[in-house]
Amino acid sequence: MAATRLYKIPSSGYQIPRLLYRTLSTSVHTLSSSASTSSSSSALSGPSKISSNTTNNMDSEQFREAAQSAIDKVVKYYENIAEHRVVSKVEPGYLKPLLPDGPPLTGEPWAEIEKDIKDKILPGVTHWQHPNFLAFFPANSSYPGILGEIYSAAFTSANFNWLCSPAATELETIVLDWLCKLLNLPECYLSTSSTGGGGVIQGSASEAVVTVVVAARDRYLRHLTSGITDPAEKERVEDAHRSKLVALVSDQAHSCTQKGCMVAGVKYRTVKVPRHASTNTYTLTGDILRNRIEELKAEGLEPFYVTVTLGTTSLCAVDDFASIAQLRKDYPKLWIHVDAAYAGAALVCPEYQSLTPPFEHFDSFDMNMHKWLLTNFDCSCLFVKERKHLINALSLTPEYLRNSFSEKGLVTDYRDWQIPLGRRFRALKLWFVMRTFGVEGLQAHIRHTVSTGLVFSKLVQERPDRFQIFTPPAFALTVFSVNPIVPDEEGSVERRNEITKEVYEAVNADGEIFITSSIIDGNYVMRVVSGNAKIEEKHLQRAFEIILQKTEDIRAKGAHTPPVVEEKELKGV
Repeated sequence: MAATRLYKIPSSGYQIPRLLYRTLSTSVHTLSSSASTSSSSSALSGPSKISSNTTNNMDSEQFREAAQSAIDKVVKYYENIAEHRVVSKVEPGYLKPLLPDGPPLTGEPWAEIEKDIKDKILPGVTHWQHPNFLAFFPANSSYPGILGEIYSAAFTSANFNWLCSPAATELETIVLDWLCKLLNLPECYLSTSSTGGGGVIQGSASEAVVTVVVAARDRYLRHLTSGITDPAEKERVEDAHRSKLVALVSDQAHSCTQKGCMVAGVKYRTVKVPRHASTNTYTLTGDILRNRIEELKAEGLEPFYVTVTLGTTSLCAVDDFASIAQLRKDYPKLWIHVDAAYAGAALVCPEYQSLTPPFEHFDSFDMNMHKWLLTNFDCSCLFVKERKHLINALSLTPEYLRNSFSEKGLVTDYRDWQIPLGRRFRALKLWFVMRTFGVEGLQAHIRHTVSTGLVFSKLVQERPDRFQIFTPPAFALTVFSVNPIVPDEEGSVERRNEITKEVYEAVNADGEIFITSSIIDGNYVMRVVSGNAKIEEKHLQRAFEIILQKTEDIRAKGAHTPPVVEEKELKGV
C-alpha cells in the first residue's frame, strides 16, 4: 500500500487511511444529525421526536450511541478475528431454540439486541475475513466498503430510474468507467464508447450471467425475425427456434451458466476441455469450441451463447481468448461472455493486462469487486459492448415509471440493465474503496496475496515425496493432491484420490484452517487460496504444517480408511 496514505492497524492485516476510524464515527454523527434536524414544516416529517413513553423507536441520539458502539465492536472484531475459530461448529437448527417464537410486543433497548449478536449470532458465523480462511474464493471486505454501506442504508432509495436518485445513477456510470480503464478493458465497454457500451453493478456474477443470457437469447431471435412485419408470423418463427437454442460453457466453468439457462428456458451443453499441452491446465480453445458448436448444429440445435472464463472455479485456468476471438468471425450471432468473477481483479496490475485485448471481439465481461478487491458483498461489475441488447430484452415502462428525462433519452435507467426493478446505491462503496486505496493500493493488495500464495505452492513443491501440484499455481490459488502410500501403475489414481480426500477431511475436521476440494477430470484435489486481505506468509506456512502433519498421521496408519467421527464432533464442513 502507498506508505504516505495508509497504515496498518495493530493486530490486523488491514492497511487503511489514517483517521479512518474517526471518519467512521464522524459518518455516523453526520447521518444521525441529519435525522434529528428534519424540518418541522414538512408535511411528511411528522414529529421531530417520538416520545419514549409510547414507543422504543430509536431516536437520533440513541442511534448515535448505538452506531458508535456497533462500530467499536466491528473494529474490535476485525482486529481480533484471528482469535475466532474460522468455521462455525454449530449444528443445523442451532438458532431456533435460542430465539422466541415471534417479535416482542414492545420494543427492546439496543443494548439487549446488541448483546445477542455476540451470544447468538457470532457462534453461527463462518469468518470469511479470517487469515485461515483459505477456501472457495475470498469475499474481502474493508472499512471504506463498510462506510459505503452506512451511507447507502441511510439514503435508502430504490434507484430504478435516474429520477429516483440522480447521484446513484451518475456515480455508478462514472466509477464503472474508472474501473473499465483500470482493468484495461477495451474502450468499447466504456459508457462513452461509439458502440454504446457501459457498465452496471449486479448482485453477483450469477445475476450477470442470467442477465446476458436473456439479452443474448433476445438478440438472436430478433435477428431471425428482423425482416418480418406480421406479429403473428414473427411469434411463430420465434417459437419454432426458441426450443432449439443452446448455450455452451466449458466443463471447468462455474455452474451459474447452467442456472442462467434454467431461468431463461434454453438448453445448456458443456464443452469437454482436456488438459492443454502448453499451459498444463484445462484451457478452452477456439478449436475445441468450434468442434462442439458444429456437433450441436448437426443435431439441429442453434448455439447462441457461450461463457468463457478468466479464472475457472476449481483451477483458475484462463481460456484461450485469442483463438476464441478468431472463432467469433465465423459465428457473428454467438454472444460471448467473459466470466472473470474472481481472477478479473488481477487486471488492475499491468502484468496481467495482456489478457484483455481480445475482449473487444466479445459481448460482455463481468468481475466481482466483492471477491478479491476489498469491496464488501455485493458488488459484481458487468460491462457490455452494446447496451441496446440489454435494453431491448429487459425494458418495460409502465405509466407510473414514465418521466420526461427518460423519455427524452437524456439519462440512463439501470432498471433496464438488470432483472430486478429496484437497486441499491452500491456505487458508493466502490467509489470509497477506489479513492481510499488508490490504484497503487489495489495493485499492492493483489501482488501481496499472489506472492504469499506462491510461498505455499513452493512448500508443496519442495515435498514431492508427499504431494503433487495438479496444475500450475494461478491467481493466489494452489491446487494439489497427496501421493499414495504405495504408488503403483494400476489403480494409482484411485489410491491418490482416497488419501487426498482423507487428508482434506482430516484438515477441516481439525478446524484450525478451512480449505476446499474439487474433482477435476476424475482427480480429487485440494485447493488453497490466499486472496484474503489479512493473509501473511506465516499463515500459509502454518497451513502447510497442518496439511503435512495430517498426511503423515494417515500414512502412519498404513491405510486409507477415513476415521469414524460422530457428526456432532465434526469441526469442519
